[in-house]
Amino acid sequence: MSAYLDHNASAPMLPRVRAAMLAALEMVGNPSSVHGPGRALRAVIDDARDAVARATGAETKQVVFTGSATEAITQAIVGGVKAFQIDRVVVCATDHAAALKAAEVCGVSVRTIGVDENGVIDFDALALLADTAGAAGEKLLVAVSWINNETGVVQPRAKLESLIGPSPHILVIDAVQALGKRDLDFASSATDMMAVSAHKIGGPAGIGALLVKGHADNVRLIPGGGQEQGRRGGTESAVLIAGFGAACAEFATVFDNARAAELVGDFESRLTRVAPDVVIFSYGAERVGTTINFAVPGIKNTVAMMSLDLAGIAISSGSACSSGKVGRSHVLSAMGVASELSECGLRVSFGWSSTAEDIDAFFRAFETVLSRHRRNGAAA
Repeated sequence: MSAYLDHNASAPMLPRVRAAMLAALEMVGNPSSVHGPGRALRAVIDDARDAVARATGAETKQVVFTGSATEAITQAIVGGVKAFQIDRVVVCATDHAAALKAAEVCGVSVRTIGVDENGVIDFDALALLADTAGAAGEKLLVAVSWINNETGVVQPRAKLESLIGPSPHILVIDAVQALGKRDLDFASSATDMMAVSAHKIGGPAGIGALLVKGHADNVRLIPGGGQEQGRRGGTESAVLIAGFGAACAEFATVFDNARAAELVGDFESRLTRVAPDVVIFSYGAERVGTTINFAVPGIKNTVAMMSLDLAGIAISSGSACSSGKVGRSHVLSAMGVASELSECGLRVSFGWSSTAEDIDAFFRAFETVLSRHRRNGAAA
């Protein structure tokens, strides 16, 4: 691999994570057992829970381990509808499929709030809906992705909390792309529930967490045998949880937000030089300093990604949670991007292992893609 530029999909595993998981693999028992081996595994989980709590600004008791962030979001939405007797679920049109699909099966009506051309949620529509619902005695559950995984757009969380948080309504924040890049400050926030994931910060896939305030303690999806203080059934995977805890502890020491933003800035400058007709999506909005989503008109993402992959460059066209499909993004569609341009969309995302050399490798390969496109255009 010449350059891995798909951290939003999954980050390379951190060394400390691998060591923590290998140590847990050597242990035997069930963390719910009262004997010595069981207590030792419980200690591993407790230590990891402390690490996740520190990384998210949560109280330790507010951390509920789940099988993924998708499960955490589904628990928050589907379980939240039942626990809080929700009348209507509200999602954003550019939310991750985890939230959109959970809303489809939650059992109550769903309202989708649109976004502007930069992907920022329509706050006027959301405020009107919240006021109207409140006046009618309806209770809403509002689920929003804080940082969009495809464009890197940062939704104004403080504004969301001011509209939804201090009210009878319930606010769920998908913070998967925010962990390690923003201060989550969960315990002191007006957010009721928040979902995070390990593998976006160099931990293992298959483990996530739902952060819950005390009044949301009865939000459940999998009842099971009472694990996670009765909030998520099923024997905990101490190995994966140990990896999550280690990732939370190490990520802050190896990832520099400012350095990542410098890499993105350098990438965008070079991109506009080699492809003056490039369109950078969400350029007019606040974006996290790790992500750039762009399109060169006329170069389909399928063609570009195949050529880049052959050159050892790993990028994506958007969310990696679409069963390997490449094509038009629902995020760009919601932003009003034309189909022809949307099908050219590519996402580059940086993380803890990214270097300037990765950018050099990308452009060596991408300039070949551009040259081929120009030759084909000239021949036509």
